[in-house]
Amino acid sequence: MTGIILASVGVGVALGYWVIPDALVGYLDTMTSVALFILLFTVGVELGQQKETWAKLMKMGWRVILVPILVAIGSVAGAVVVGYFMGMPLNESSAIGAGFGWYSLSGVLLAKIYSVELGALAFVTNVARELMAFLLIPLVAKYVGQYSAIAPGGATTMDTTLPVISKSTNSDIAVVAFINGSVLTALVPMLVPMLIKL
Repeated sequence: MTGIILASVGVGVALGYWVIPDALVGYLDTMTSVALFILLFTVGVELGQQKETWAKLMKMGWRVILVPILVAIGSVAGAVVVGYFMGMPLNESSAIGAGFGWYSLSGVLLAKIYSVELGALAFVTNVARELMAFLLIPLVAKYVGQYSAIAPGGATTMDTTLPVISKSTNSDIAVVAFINGSVLTALVPMLVPMLIKL
């Protein structure tokens, strides 16, 4: 799986650099969105067919919410630690970490309410998180644990990294990953403005 992902990115880089003309680049966003919707549709169908998994999820109850809470705490804490060693203020590093991989929103939010420079840094940081998640999820699932494979994706576990998690783990974990991504996605618009004002 990791090899296919790396190969796909490599082929995309090569085509973008040497083959695809600039005039077509504007259509890539639409193509990506359509592909993502198709991908999510197929994941949704697969999840919907897992009736036993949903029954297990209902039995887990409120404990399911612990996963996104722990992922959120770990993400912000990790960003604060890295930010400390880089000499960044607490509010800036924690706000970047609270993007949870949702680069398109966290970057714009911080650019509007704080500074363009920090918005750009949040964008790059969260793009890097999503790209690293594609590579790390299969490895974490194999060598660390299947529930742990949810953490690298952050908010993206409800969409872009969900197929990778589903492929690397099982349908039970995929359901928890979807809930994790949904909760973290809802937290980003609240946490980023709150933390940057600390």
